[in-house]
Amino acid sequence: MGISKKVRNAIFIGVLCSVSYLAVYFARNILSAVTPQMIEKGVLTTEFGGTLSSMFFTFYAVGQLINGVIGDKIKAKYMICGGLLLSGVANIIFTHCIMERTVATVAYAMVGFFLSMIYGPMTKVVAENTEPVYATRCSLGYTFSSFFGSPLAGVFAAILAWDSVANIGSAALIIMAMVCFGFFLVFEKKGIVKYNQYKAEKSGSKNIKVLIEYKIIKFSLISIITGVVRTAVIFWLPTYISQYLGYSSEKAAAVFTIATFIISFTTFIAVFVYERLKNNMDLTLIIMFSVALVGFALVYFVRMPVMNIIFMVIAVMGSNGAAAMIWSRYCPSLRDTGMVSTATGFLDFLSYMAAAVSSSLFANAVEGIGWKNLILVWLGLMMIGFITVLPHKAILAKLKKENATAA
Repeated sequence: MGISKKVRNAIFIGVLCSVSYLAVYFARNILSAVTPQMIEKGVLTTEFGGTLSSMFFTFYAVGQLINGVIGDKIKAKYMICGGLLLSGVANIIFTHCIMERTVATVAYAMVGFFLSMIYGPMTKVVAENTEPVYATRCSLGYTFSSFFGSPLAGVFAAILAWDSVANIGSAALIIMAMVCFGFFLVFEKKGIVKYNQYKAEKSGSKNIKVLIEYKIIKFSLISIITGVVRTAVIFWLPTYISQYLGYSSEKAAAVFTIATFIISFTTFIAVFVYERLKNNMDLTLIIMFSVALVGFALVYFVRMPVMNIIFMVIAVMGSNGAAAMIWSRYCPSLRDTGMVSTATGFLDFLSYMAAAVSSSLFANAVEGIGWKNLILVWLGLMMIGFITVLPHKAILAKLKKENATAA
């Protein structure tokens, strides 16, 4: 029995999105991977690295908010391919003007803005052109790519000079822009991709009400909390390994590569757990935040480098597992609202605004309170996340019932 047309089309769309998104996350993780090398060579300071990352995350976040809305009105082909091309050009400018601080800062901020044109429209085109079960698999693929971009950048950072790695990242973005555009033309011609099949309500207030009914507030809080870990903590991980655990920049890059390679499988694990729990979102989120909470607690108490890294990986995987539920399950489930791109962009905006603020704070905190106390901050965030995902309505209903029985 052959593969059905729906499955085949989902595979085509999923592979194209996953490969494109791998180029995105490879390029955007390069600065993180090469920061220790750049600091050693005097090209970058810890403070300026914090400024760059903060500006990138800020513009990426604001871009998500803006481009998420635009992505519900303009064809994904133009949003995705345009974002890839323009971010590649901006990254070239950043790389070759790194010593001109103002130019470099503006260029890297624009890299973030242009990359924000991709995710919302990508999720929309997947949700609207595949069945829900296949939409999950497709989003699983490019969510994996987003995590796998870190170790891929780490591999190149371990064997090449920082500027060579940056140039490769720019080339990857520009090449993928052209490849992606060509495939979209073919997909449109064959009817694999169609646009605007689902429409949102015309009234803005009704749209907001619909999203609230879909628990957008709860997932907004989760997006903020996990955004700090999956973005800001990961960005500073090579520096943490180098400064706090005492590894050289080369070894830090190698350790970062291995650690993030393992972390990249988080999405598969999270979805596997979710499906084994019979699609119980609340219980899956509770388990993920519990793992993250215990992991960061062990990171705080165990200083031995190897064990510390193992516990750090476990902690990040727990937090990223919770994040995976947003991007792989929750966002594609909004298909019928006609606002997949808008809602996805909004949640990503919150995630990266949190990352932008925290990344800058982390850079200053290292100098002020030190890495060990910073770990306590991460631990506290996981505690807040755990409390947020508890099924409060069910707990209150149970307490009310018990009180009524006692009375």
